[in-house]
Amino acid sequence: MSFVERHAAWNAAQREAAQRMLEEVTERGLQVVRFSFADQHGILRGKAVAAAELAGALANGVSITTTLLAKDTSHKTVFPVFTPGGGFGMDEMQGGADALMIADPTTFRVLPWAPDTGWVLCETWFGNGKPVPFDTRRLARGVLERLAQAGFDFLAGLEIEFHVFRLVDPKLRPEHAGQPGEPPEVALLTQGYQYLTELRYDAIDPVMEILRRELAPLGLPLRSFEVEYGPSQLEVTLGALPGLGSADAMVLFRSAAKQVLRRHGYHATFMCRPKLPNAMSCGWHLHQSLRRIADGANAFVPSQGDAQLSEIGWHWLGGLLAHARACTALSTPTLNGYKRYRPFVLAPDRVIWGRDNRGVMLRVLGGADDPGTRIENRAGEPAANPYLYFASQIVAGLDGLARQLDPGPSADAPYATQAETLPATLGEALACLRANEALRAGLGAGFVDYFCHIKQAEIARFNLEVSDWEQREYFELY
Repeated sequence: MSFVERHAAWNAAQREAAQRMLEEVTERGLQVVRFSFADQHGILRGKAVAAAELAGALANGVSITTTLLAKDTSHKTVFPVFTPGGGFGMDEMQGGADALMIADPTTFRVLPWAPDTGWVLCETWFGNGKPVPFDTRRLARGVLERLAQAGFDFLAGLEIEFHVFRLVDPKLRPEHAGQPGEPPEVALLTQGYQYLTELRYDAIDPVMEILRRELAPLGLPLRSFEVEYGPSQLEVTLGALPGLGSADAMVLFRSAAKQVLRRHGYHATFMCRPKLPNAMSCGWHLHQSLRRIADGANAFVPSQGDAQLSEIGWHWLGGLLAHARACTALSTPTLNGYKRYRPFVLAPDRVIWGRDNRGVMLRVLGGADDPGTRIENRAGEPAANPYLYFASQIVAGLDGLARQLDPGPSADAPYATQAETLPATLGEALACLRANEALRAGLGAGFVDYFCHIKQAEIARFNLEVSDWEQREYFELY
């Protein structure tokens, strides 16, 4: 009996998809299939399996080292894995032992840009049949199941801002290696500052053409391609998908965009604010609503003409506000992302909501008779792990429903409204997350402590670096 059968790792739909996947690999003559999972940072990791070994890999998984779950964004292992319990208090994590990637065959794709290559998204299991508790896709799936018990599906549409530069020097000489290595030298595609002009769009259309051509066959809900305000800044929007679909799409979009464009001599980055002259910050705006399972209707649409949200949407909004500061650690998980929270730059800086106002954190759109009624969270950065970002929103929203929280009046003058500010640093956001009882309960206290430990290691490394600011501030003065 295979691992998948022994531990009931697949449902009926996944079993059927696995058979179709094997048939398609044979029919297309694919040579390898990439087995990938999204790690704690939302970065895809995995192995490429030869087509001849695919049936066995699907049935019994593909082994990986558990140290992949112990790394920060420099890829350094920040838990003492060679001590008893591996720093996790778990025998399964000790000594860099193996875990298994078990594919979700419903996510199978053929990669247009990689010859004879398929791709499938996985979740991680220990060899003894226990699910790995730090798997962020599984965590999000569990939160979605709790939402379903309340009678709702989560729908999410995405606005993704990012930068694309021409690659000048990839910095691949031996002295450029390290953890992390030297970032590449790049050049602009446009000088920016002509938001949505056709002239600027045409200048970057060769890049957009590459993305359209290579991403369309993946089945992503591509909706629009736009030139953003800053130099070499782009935006792509994805239509709404239910459940894990939108989070999976975000993971695949980011990884695919970086791979495809690198093959054509470009560097795509989802870093919020690159350290380049005149660079603008990038956000990731998450449009969210609830769909009633009973009838498929949007649960946020109000019945009264002058109401902005239904009662369900109103209390959901209240929950998002109540837990906003703690959720920021998951919507903005890098030190860099907090440089975006400033007034008068179309970015939020405080915990407020407003009716169709781009200066607030939570923007309410739609109303009576509008099936697209939704809440747009403008706090996120494009580097966020989508599974954790979504899960934080659902946990917060469910608490708002349970306690019937009132979000208060709309902030029509967002930068003059008195309200709590968003965390100014990642450290402040982590402290809010650690102290938030609803998120600790909804995500698991063990997971919250694990996530914060990894992020605290990044902060510690940052604090040991001598920055350009320090050199400029003190070197001549003292």
